[in-house]
This record gives sequence, C-alpha cells and structure tokens, in this order.
Amino acid sequence: MIERLLPAYVACADTYETEAPAGTLYPEEALLVATSVDRRRHEFAAVRACARRAMATLGLPPQPVLRGHRGVPLWPAGIVGSMTHCDGYRAAVLARAPDVRALGIDAEPNEPLPPDVWEAVSLPSERRRIYPEVLPGGSPGVLPGRTPGTGSAMPHWDRLLFSAKESVFKTWFPITRIELDFDEADITFHRSSETATEGTFTAELLRRAPGMPVSYEGKWLVDNGIAVTAIALPHG
Repeated sequence: MIERLLPAYVACADTYETEAPAGTLYPEEALLVATSVDRRRHEFAAVRACARRAMATLGLPPQPVLRGHRGVPLWPAGIVGSMTHCDGYRAAVLARAPDVRALGIDAEPNEPLPPDVWEAVSLPSERRRIYPEVLPGGSPGVLPGRTPGTGSAMPHWDRLLFSAKESVFKTWFPITRIELDFDEADITFHRSSETATEGTFTAELLRRAPGMPVSYEGKWLVDNGIAVTAIALPHG
C-alpha cells in the first residue's frame, strides 16, 4: 500500500502480518527490545523484516537497523528511510541519498482520535478547515468518515491529520535534530472529490531551521482500514 504514495526510486516493503518470521532479528536488535512485551517485540521485528526487504530491492545486503536519538532508525551509509507500524500494518521505505533528501511515513488505524488528543494535536486553523461546523464548547459535530452509509474506507480526518504530522516530523528530525511540537506544523488536505480516499496534503512549518524548507508536500491514502501518509523531501 505504501508504494502508492512514493516515487518509483523509493524501495517500499509492507505487511499486514502482525508477527515477523522467527529469527528475523539480529542479536543487537534483540537487545533493544529484550525487556519489552511480546506485542512490542513482534512489531519491532516485523517492521525490520520490511526494512530488510527494502534493502534487498536497493541491492543492499541485510543488516541490523538500530536506533539513534529519539528512536530514529540508523540506516546504512548513503541511505535514507523511514518506518512505521500500527495495529495490523507495518511498512519501511528506503532510498539512496542522492535521489531524495529525506523520507517520512506514518500509518494509523482509520478510526477517530480521542477528543482530548484531537484538541492537543490540531491548530485552530486546522480544526476550522477539517470540521467547519463545530458544536458549542469547541467539539466537532458529525465527524467526516462516520457519516452513515459511507463505509470504513472514508477518511477520519482527525486521525489523518495526526498521521500527516507524524510524517512531517519523521522527515524533519533526522536532518535538523530539532524536535517539533504538533502545533508547529499546519496541515491542509486536498482530494479530488468528496468520496476520494486518497489525495495530497501541504504542511506549512511554523518553526524555522537553517537550510530547511517551510513547506512540505505529501500524499495520503485510506485503504483496508488503515490511513497512511508519506513525504519524499527533494533536494534543493
């Protein structure tokens, strides 16, 4: 699914399996999750199995994917990439550094955010664009994606907003090493029709860093109960 959002030069691998095949972790990777619960170990292994499939697509030998500051994946020299996992879906994408400056992907279940999370991750401008009709007290009325008869494929825009911001942060942080708050990216979604389940988005950053753009273009897709977003940041 993730390959539908990224250029052809990006190696993509994903799975709907919740567990990786036995023996897919290197010893140094296994140490990172030695004290974690089974669910965490399974998702950790499954997403790294995806990463090694993407490595193979680029002609790279399989190798460990360790973690740097704030959990950033440590890729082979000359490679950029991103990983994501949620209930029922894992994905990894890789590309050669001369082809793209950075990659950021995120996957989420296509379900509404809890109201307190929605308020915490969204800006007033985003809330006005996504839910123009707001009930007294600041809560959204009928959530897009929950309209009777539309089916589970319709986007839950609050969750998609969360995912898009995660993709922005995964693109930004490996380059800048500066953390972004949710209120430092303003997202606008675009789609071709009211029934479209995929489209693009624009992220305007409200924080500056030397050499970094202030506007990012990404793509989004909702399919099989999963919302995914992706950014491929070009050079220049």
